Amino acid sequence: MRTKELHAAPRLAPLYAKAILPSRRGETLPDTEYVRPDITFDPAHLAAYNQVCGFRFTGELPVTYPHLLAFGLQLALMTQPDFPFPLLGMVHVANRITQHRPVRLDETVSIRVRAENLRPHEKGHQFDVLSELSTADGVMWTEVSTYLRRASGTGSSGKQLAAPSPKAIWRVPRDIGRRYAEVSGDRNPIHLHPLTAKLFGFPAAIAHGMWTKARTLAAFEGRLPDAYTVDVRFKLPVLLPAKVAFTSWETPDGWAFELWNARKPLPHLGGTVSSVARSRPREDR
Repeated sequence: MRTKELHAAPRLAPLYAKAILPSRRGETLPDTEYVRPDITFDPAHLAAYNQVCGFRFTGELPVTYPHLLAFGLQLALMTQPDFPFPLLGMVHVANRITQHRPVRLDETVSIRVRAENLRPHEKGHQFDVLSELSTADGVMWTEVSTYLRRASGTGSSGKQLAAPSPKAIWRVPRDIGRRYAEVSGDRNPIHLHPLTAKLFGFPAAIAHGMWTKARTLAAFEGRLPDAYTVDVRFKLPVLLPAKVAFTSWETPDGWAFELWNARKPLPHLGGTVSSVARSRPREDR
């Protein structure tokens, strides 16, 4: 696998512009891994992220925060000419994050991103984008983002089930897409304004999937172990503004949770939190 090392975060605006241009497409995923070393964290940026997503500010990063570091590298990878699918039209259908130990605000880290496991799907093709956050002591955080590229003529389907008994009702403001875009850099037009969302077939702007994941995890603060996996399946989009119902319950391994439309029994997101063995720093010998 080839490695491309970047010493600064990619500029996202040119990558979005690149995503709408016609380009040559390959038949397989590229054998390229993007790496960005020696990253430090900005307390002001972390505080802004925590405020938008509902986390408290501490000396540790929320488990979803490193996704922001990975996102630029993911975008750079998926806008290369040899990537088999255009960025526009891809759907983020699932996201699994494992925190092997908490990531501290004062640490210096490296991140690497690659794509693998291209496979057929009943609605087109799926593939995974893998991200790893590490220090000299080893890998402390991993993420698997699963994307679906729909074949022409296939649509999405959401199952209408019995409405849950909610633990909380949240009002999601109309501008949450723009606010999350400011801290995340993810300025996909489907999140920013109803007019730009309608260009891509949505009746209104929709919330970022990773915002909904972060917001649900914020509801668990103080109840999660140091090392765990949080696995989420994105279902129907949250059309803005929205009123959503959050429910959770304990399982033998940890927790399960769902986010629903509070007015109709339609699911937005479902996921689990399960404990994993905490990794230990490597010892010099």
